[in-house]
Amino acid sequence: MPSSTGDSVQSSTTMAKEATYLPLINFFAQDVETIMSVIPLWKQVEFFKEYQTRLVSYLGVDSAKETISEAVYAISIATNDFIENYFAFTSTRFLEFTVDEYEDYLVGLTREFIIEIYNLGARKIGFTGMSAMGCLPMERSRNFMLECVQDYNKVARDFNTKVQAMCEELGATLPGIQLKVAQLYDYFLHIIQNPSLYGFENVEVGCCATGLFEMGFLCNQWSPFTCTDATKYAFWDAVHPTEKMSRIIADYLLNTTFLHFI
Repeated sequence: MPSSTGDSVQSSTTMAKEATYLPLINFFAQDVETIMSVIPLWKQVEFFKEYQTRLVSYLGVDSAKETISEAVYAISIATNDFIENYFAFTSTRFLEFTVDEYEDYLVGLTREFIIEIYNLGARKIGFTGMSAMGCLPMERSRNFMLECVQDYNKVARDFNTKVQAMCEELGATLPGIQLKVAQLYDYFLHIIQNPSLYGFENVEVGCCATGLFEMGFLCNQWSPFTCTDATKYAFWDAVHPTEKMSRIIADYLLNTTFLHFI
């Protein structure tokens, strides 16, 4: 789907199609914005407001409001805030927060974000939840490739529990809102523990280069040791899934959590 940022939405047809499904994938902590050069949360909200203005100019106020309220908002949260921030070797977050406090901090930011987009008209909001981040190749490599890092997986489970409770609370207080949290953790872990059922031969390392730490710009046509068939791998690099893995997860989400919105 084309981006709804900047001037990329050119035609009225594109705007109408975009409004049927608007993904918002966020890094919540402000310092992650600096570390990863991502679009900060507040800026994504500003893009959403700009998009609504353009939609109103095309559809009119009433139809635009209906389109916004019927759209499905998919939110993927927290994994990068932990692996690229709190648990990063260069991070000092642990001096400010305990793990439990940092979970609460992120849940609080998530809650504020939900209320903000709710006030802008969003009603159907789905969370992917955190997956078993301790099973990512980068985290396995820190554990000498022996197994998933269970401490990190526990953080993901605890965070998901807190998000679920927060969503239930908001669902009871914000009229008309529909909040769903996907059970992605269990499904993701099932793939890791039963790779052959999904057609994978390797779930321990990424396809790119050594598959242990490379990601982003380190994965390119000059990377040595890159696999010849990415469909056999669950991960493309040390953090991100392959296209095949992404499709499997997307199909699961569309047929479970997001099916409730149809």
